[in-house]
Amino acid sequence: MTERQTINIDAYVQSTQTGPCFLCEIAAHNPEYPQHHYVFENGQAIVFLNKYPMLRGYVLVAPREHREGVTSDFTVDEYLDLQRLIYQVAEAVRKEVPTERIYIFSFGSQQGNSHAHWHIAPLPPGVPYEEQQFQAVMLEHGILDIPEEELAELAKRIGRRLRL
Repeated sequence: MTERQTINIDAYVQSTQTGPCFLCEIAAHNPEYPQHHYVFENGQAIVFLNKYPMLRGYVLVAPREHREGVTSDFTVDEYLDLQRLIYQVAEAVRKEVPTERIYIFSFGSQQGNSHAHWHIAPLPPGVPYEEQQFQAVMLEHGILDIPEEELAELAKRIGRRLRL
């Protein structure tokens, strides 16, 4: 059983509102920015494990280029290409991590975390209904304390399952 640790939500919110765009920093492989475990990347998108996972195998997918409107900043073809990638990543996660259901959603705000991105969050089997859905992905419940080596290996395994 992986332990949970609390996260300073006020500090997190402040960093998302005043810091650089975390997705642009990750896409640029900025060595001065906290490193993330990449699952896949190409010229159009990046896929990596969530640095603050509430669920094991929680992945983020984002366009490499800074875009804010989750639909309005993409052509139909660009959007559908991203959705195809999201599907493929979700299937890879589902095959790698015990999963009752895959949650796919897009959060963000013009006030912080404005770079469009999608969350792929695998709900493990047996989670009581009251702890599912929004409850399963709330930072207030803490994040999983997973060793970096385990995260690196999980990212590799999910990446190998992608059929791109």
